[in-house]
Amino acid sequence: MKTAIVGLPMVGKTSLFTILTGVNQSARVGSMETRVGMTKVPDARLDALAKIFDPPKITYATVEYLDFPAISKEALRDPSYLASLRVVDALAHVLRTFDSDTVPHEKGSVDAVRDFQDVEIELILSDLVVVEKRIERVDKDRKKIKSPDLDKEFALLERIKTELEADRPLRELEFSDEDEKRIRGFQFLSLKPVLCVLNIGEKDAPRLHEVEEEYRKGPFAGRKNIAVTAVCGQVEAELAELKPEEAKEYLASYGLKESALARIITATYSLLGLMSFLTAGETEVRAWTIPMNSTAQKAAGAIHSDFEKKFIRAEVVNWQALVDHNGYPGVRDKGLLRLEGKEYIVKDGDVLVIRHS
Repeated sequence: MKTAIVGLPMVGKTSLFTILTGVNQSARVGSMETRVGMTKVPDARLDALAKIFDPPKITYATVEYLDFPAISKEALRDPSYLASLRVVDALAHVLRTFDSDTVPHEKGSVDAVRDFQDVEIELILSDLVVVEKRIERVDKDRKKIKSPDLDKEFALLERIKTELEADRPLRELEFSDEDEKRIRGFQFLSLKPVLCVLNIGEKDAPRLHEVEEEYRKGPFAGRKNIAVTAVCGQVEAELAELKPEEAKEYLASYGLKESALARIITATYSLLGLMSFLTAGETEVRAWTIPMNSTAQKAAGAIHSDFEKKFIRAEVVNWQALVDHNGYPGVRDKGLLRLEGKEYIVKDGDVLVIRHS
């Protein structure tokens, strides 16, 4: 899963990137250089299973974060910037809500909704350039040859152009499966799901969840493919310096249970419709990321393509039952280990053992 961290200058996005990945801020080279960092997805279920099986290897799911230079008209004209941004799965748009005398806002005042709209317009305009060029090309081709496919693509692009000219992002539109396939290759920026990350000040940290709700039910209410979470960059930076137990106490002092990393990953998984199933044994316990409502056969394909092709059955048990009964013999004795076919819908936290030919 690739997530681009974007936003205007001086909003705290690079600090957030460093907190999430541990990659130092000084690592950027050049104004248009995109920095990349990987982070493990915290998963207490894996930790609990590892205590049961004591394997030499624990493999967490990972998220790749890309720290992009501030979004601007100039940046969106840069081919390498655009190419990197188009391939991500989601945008984490950092929105500043805190005032600071030492960190002035480039627009002279703090207004998260205005900043969101400003970036949104830039994404829309970038998509409009792509659509207009493609319409011109398709129109020329239609004059040379008669093709129902070209006619359908032309009509779809005209519809998209109309919506973009009305400042409507493509993520808010409904597309048929056929039309989704037609536009997939364009990798439109305004089509990408957005996680709005509210960067709040330390004084607001104790009411972090209230701030989230205010924006979720206020300016972002009803917006399709947009999610909202809040972090306090100042608190998180201090948290990164502490040992696990001290960090837990420090979070609790602000009334928080999870770090920014956990909240952002959870929100992004939900936004993209993703979840994890697990595999567990004496050699390895591991988390695998798949789309929600995946069948057992598709989940098997996440492990290895041959497992999907030659799938026979899956042994399935909930991770908590496996922990509570101290491994597979215990859940077998209690009848909690089930055999499921290829159409079984895998649930978050299922532990699978794939049988294949």
